[in-house]
Amino acid sequence: MAFSKHNKLYVSDYTRFLSEMKQKDPSLDEKQRNGRLIHWDKAPIDLDARRRTEESRIKQQAYVYQTKH
Repeated sequence: MAFSKHNKLYVSDYTRFLSEMKQKDPSLDEKQRNGRLIHWDKAPIDLDARRRTEESRIKQQAYVYQTKH
């Protein structure tokens, strides 16, 4: 959808900021990919290990500091 013939040269402040930032630090894209690997791209879950971990948990009482006398 074309808004206007006059706005083809328009660049938003956000786009301009990102372009300048990438020009100042060319390794920014690689840093972003590495950050994504750390926080989002996780190894597959071992379902058997997860099941064994959950089965081995000890149920905690509702109020931890109350003694059973």
